[in-house]
Amino acid sequence: MKYRTVAVSTAAALAATALLSGCGSDDGGDEPAASGPASLTYWAWAPGLDKVADIWNKGPGKEAGITVTVKKQASGDDLVTKIITAAKAHKAPDLVQAEYQALPTLVSNDVLADISEEAGDAKSQFADGIWQQTTLGSDALYALPQDSGPLMFYYRQDLFEQYGLTVPTTWDEFAGTARALKEKAPDKALTTFSSNDSGLFAGLAQQAGAKWWTTGGDKWKVAIDDPATRKVADFWGGLVKEGAIDNQPMYTPAWNKALNTGKQVAWVSAVWAPGTLTTAAPETKGKWAMAPLPQWTAGENVTGSWGGSSTAVTNDSKNKKAAATFAKWLNTDPTALAALVKEGGIYPAATAAQTGGSLSKAPDYFSNQPGFYTEAAKIAKGTAPAAWGPNVNVAYSAFKDNFAAAAKSRSDFGPALTAMQDATVADLKKQGFGVSE
Repeated sequence: MKYRTVAVSTAAALAATALLSGCGSDDGGDEPAASGPASLTYWAWAPGLDKVADIWNKGPGKEAGITVTVKKQASGDDLVTKIITAAKAHKAPDLVQAEYQALPTLVSNDVLADISEEAGDAKSQFADGIWQQTTLGSDALYALPQDSGPLMFYYRQDLFEQYGLTVPTTWDEFAGTARALKEKAPDKALTTFSSNDSGLFAGLAQQAGAKWWTTGGDKWKVAIDDPATRKVADFWGGLVKEGAIDNQPMYTPAWNKALNTGKQVAWVSAVWAPGTLTTAAPETKGKWAMAPLPQWTAGENVTGSWGGSSTAVTNDSKNKKAAATFAKWLNTDPTALAALVKEGGIYPAATAAQTGGSLSKAPDYFSNQPGFYTEAAKIAKGTAPAAWGPNVNVAYSAFKDNFAAAAKSRSDFGPALTAMQDATVADLKKQGFGVSE
């Protein structure tokens, strides 16, 4: 099920205005937070969160009289749809795990509370680009960052040595490496462009400086077909068109085989890639290495994000202060963060938790690179801000439809990007949002 904002017509325009100003209405409670014991409900999908909540309930929560019960939910669009439906009936839980790209949808539907007064002082504990995704560029704070997915470059160390390839530090070098490999081993490809991974494309556009959705007054501006994103689309489309890289989608049996046999020798992915490689390419364990994402300008340290989620407090909560207290503990307290890493297998958004503890040792798959997480933490600090809007699902669907056709036919990606822009704008207008051209 795909999520859509429920607000339409005038209400939608008002929601957009509230989103920009950071002062949405609060149907669930202008009343002060409860001063006595509080029992909170937390809808989430990450594994092990119930165990982390138990640590709270037996320690800080017990002292504060705040108990948290985790109720496991489906992730992604299913949860967004469910939480919007519950909020319309004023039956939303106190807390919800929300992906960053879903926050504008939830805010424009008046689901989430502004917790800047309760937790805004946590800003210094997160990379600026990650924090910005929870404020939506306003003075409000709609969630606390929980985990992140900074992009980086993975490559077969043994095959790079075999074919005399140099790890690219810029995208120009990346293109040169792809061509050099094709000349030396025509049956292999440096990587593939995957038309079924909208999130990866969005992260690459972020690195280039794209801001797909912004607001001004009571209107949204969509800039998917902007110079930064077009630069990314033209770059990848050019490599696909000339046959320098593959054009098959990821996460298929054929793609897994390409990784496992060395037919594909590199992969642009996020910090969570070791888990995927463990399953997709088990026979190549210990043969891969990780490096920073190639840069558009030599010497910079800028990366995009692929994935990540946050902890938000809803307007229906009768104990917003208590809920914000737990959300802050969950995502900034060293004990909580260590438990999130251990029980949930996440890569924490809090910078202090990105090395040491459970992350002091490299993933087993990358045992040949003991400094894996130290390097990852350096990369994560350069995470570029992302600008999400209330119909990310429509944009992502349009990406898959249009880029799939372009990649399959090895044709220019420009028309596909324009179609993605047009579909996103048309949907916003259809929903009743004001859109500036």
